[in-house]
Amino acid sequence: MRKNIVAGNWKMNNDLKATRKLVKQIRKSIKGEDLNNTRVIVAPTFVNLATAVKRSKKSKLEVAAQNMHQATNGAYTGEISADMLKSIGVKTVILGHSERRAYFGETDALLAEKVNAALANKLEVIFCFGEELADRKAGNEEAVVEGQIKNALFHLDANAYKNIVLAYEPVWAIGTGETASPEQAQDMHAFIRKTLSAKYGNDVADSVSILYGGSVKPANAKEIFSKADVDGGLIGGASLKAEDFHAIITAF
Repeated sequence: MRKNIVAGNWKMNNDLKATRKLVKQIRKSIKGEDLNNTRVIVAPTFVNLATAVKRSKKSKLEVAAQNMHQATNGAYTGEISADMLKSIGVKTVILGHSERRAYFGETDALLAEKVNAALANKLEVIFCFGEELADRKAGNEEAVVEGQIKNALFHLDANAYKNIVLAYEPVWAIGTGETASPEQAQDMHAFIRKTLSAKYGNDVADSVSILYGGSVKPANAKEIFSKADVDGGLIGGASLKAEDFHAIITAF
């Protein structure tokens, strides 16, 4: 049975004090909850990862990194390796986020290298992908999504998917004024699962959690999460407020 997952991507927000406070609030909010097969993950900025890991121990809260470099080590100023993440207790990394693709030029080929490095170091990968507004308006959304998945992941063997979570981000529905309906989310998630099934078979396709990353909020989480192929969310702004994040977590 695949897990439900609610993952908060804090992006470039929260200094050390704010990180401590928010981790404490989230820990407290879920302490007595029956999470109903739901994992709760937060992804602070690099400089606060160790603190978040330390303050999440012996709780239901997990900590992920927002990115990592594909090399083991070397002259890569400002970068962080998989081994460095492991050394502080991080077990999960987000790769391929739309902002990494758009602002830092990350390509499918580069992301395939990063995925390889993460899996080789026994890190779980939350792999992000999704189409832009122009792709959606042109009716090319399925082709774009299929290409991103195939180019970065389809070199892997089936066993690798035990350590991969997929996160669909309709970039056109994030901060643009455009809105994606729960039905649109379900349609794409079903297509993603069908794409996986065609390559790896139904057992793999049915075992992989697919998260939705299109501006999930307390007001729409329950309806979105009720869809058959939506296994949770990759949450941006709403994960920065403990009350909102808790409401999304308990939407299952």
